[in-house]
Amino acid sequence: MEGHAIYIGFWAGNETLERLAGIGLVANFMVYLLREFHMEQVVASNVLNIWSGFTNFSPLIGAFISDSFLGRFSTIAYATIASFMGMLTMTLIAWLPQLHPPPCNVQANQCKGPTKSQFGILAMALGFLSIGSGGIRPCSIPFGVDQFDATTEEGRRGINSFFNWYYTTFTVVLIIALTLVVYIQDSVSWVWGFGIPTMLMLCSILLFFLGTRLYVYVKPEGSVFSGLLQVVVAAYKKRKVTFPDGDDVEGVYYDPPRLKGTIVKKLALTNQFRFLNKAALIMEGEVLADGSKSNPWRLCSIQQVEETKCLFRIMPVWASGIICFTAMSQQGTFTVSQASKMDRHLGRNFKIPPGSLSVISMITIGIWLPFYDRVLVPSLRKVTRLEGGISLLQRMGIGIVFSILSMIVAGLVEPMRRASAIMHAGEDGIAPLTVFWLAPQLMLMGFAEAFNIIGQIEFYNKEFPENMSSVANSLFSCTMAGASYLSAMLVNIVHKTTGRHGRPDWLTKDINAGKVENLYFLIAGLGVLNLGYFLWVARGYQYKSKYRIDDDDKHDFDVELNNVVEK
Repeated sequence: MEGHAIYIGFWAGNETLERLAGIGLVANFMVYLLREFHMEQVVASNVLNIWSGFTNFSPLIGAFISDSFLGRFSTIAYATIASFMGMLTMTLIAWLPQLHPPPCNVQANQCKGPTKSQFGILAMALGFLSIGSGGIRPCSIPFGVDQFDATTEEGRRGINSFFNWYYTTFTVVLIIALTLVVYIQDSVSWVWGFGIPTMLMLCSILLFFLGTRLYVYVKPEGSVFSGLLQVVVAAYKKRKVTFPDGDDVEGVYYDPPRLKGTIVKKLALTNQFRFLNKAALIMEGEVLADGSKSNPWRLCSIQQVEETKCLFRIMPVWASGIICFTAMSQQGTFTVSQASKMDRHLGRNFKIPPGSLSVISMITIGIWLPFYDRVLVPSLRKVTRLEGGISLLQRMGIGIVFSILSMIVAGLVEPMRRASAIMHAGEDGIAPLTVFWLAPQLMLMGFAEAFNIIGQIEFYNKEFPENMSSVANSLFSCTMAGASYLSAMLVNIVHKTTGRHGRPDWLTKDINAGKVENLYFLIAGLGVLNLGYFLWVARGYQYKSKYRIDDDDKHDFDVELNNVVEK
């Protein structure tokens, strides 16, 4: 047990430093693009959204490489080195004058933007960071879960708490990054503001390799992507084949024994998405004498079919997270622009950096999650008999509601801020209204993240089979990617269609002349439609597994595995 704690400690230490480094680098990036690269608000927002989208799609590639070739440990190792290279490049960009635009000419009111070579080096740095994220994100949580023994009650409880505490530590790291690191970037220098996360990343790499001999390793069992495609192709080729009578599957459907040493539980054949079952129907000549398949594109195992069904079941739920994340992504763009035009003084001498304001969301999460995990969940568990207190879909739905409320509150506060700026602002356009008027929308968004994000992470990891855990975490990243591209699309459409008849558009460079609240209300409206879609999808969802507490013993779990057959 002591050894278990030691290698969890190495992994957790690496995770903490790696996240502190990565988040500290990009937490204030919108401000960096506006101040140092002299980009317009919409251009900077597009750069952030497009890069974020690419970064969040890259875990799909990382998951494929991890599952097919390298395994989780090696993938994380290479990815952390790539992240370090990206951070080092960002530090050099801030340090060397020839790698970033010159300062603005205040007297002439002229600001020169980046050259092609400067923008190219910036893109290279962001590319390295994307490669790093592509390897770390899909493997980080599964590698942590690998350290627990899921066959024991203690291990299962450890995994359940792991997801909540993982995000709690993530929140604490965010708070540090959004306060201390951002303050250094704003008040000391960008070189130190980027250099400190770079050094932390180097420490993270060293700590990660120190635990090499203590980790639990799971060998790659091959990528599930080819297997998923084979099921679809085989089912299509057999679309005209009729199902046999009766429920007996032995000898009718291809169901080979599990390989020795595999961690994957065997799945039983179900009737949901029954058309895919044809991929496992055995036809003449498709099974060789040794029990193997003659053509994997014409015959698939029951296990492959059921794994494909897992993806089919989850995708509609996955799609509902995109609009919810679109609301969350505004914290790093237009909320920062709002904060920069408000009174940010805390006391007489200290001025809150605009990029630090989203720490309010993180503090909300950091306070709420331990209370939720240690107080609320045990109380709810006694009533609902559900291991998590409420179902994962209920948790995600509550998060969607909070994201809608956050956008509505943001839309109501912005006209107050703009009116104050127009009536009382000086030449700098800063309203005398305190920046803490933005706190309610950020607190609501914190609750949205606490319910929806953690709900998604846990949902994907529990509803996918063990060998698809990397894919599960890639889907979570793809949700953020879809949100980034949707946000970029909305911003560009609004920017190009609302500025007519001599009036500035809603998202014009001067935020005091625009109407950002209309964008917030637009996202809130989309959120309401998304909530209706989510409720419709959730009603018909069939869980792969349900974990309930046994009525006879509150400390034992009656694990109702509808589709899982343990051998």
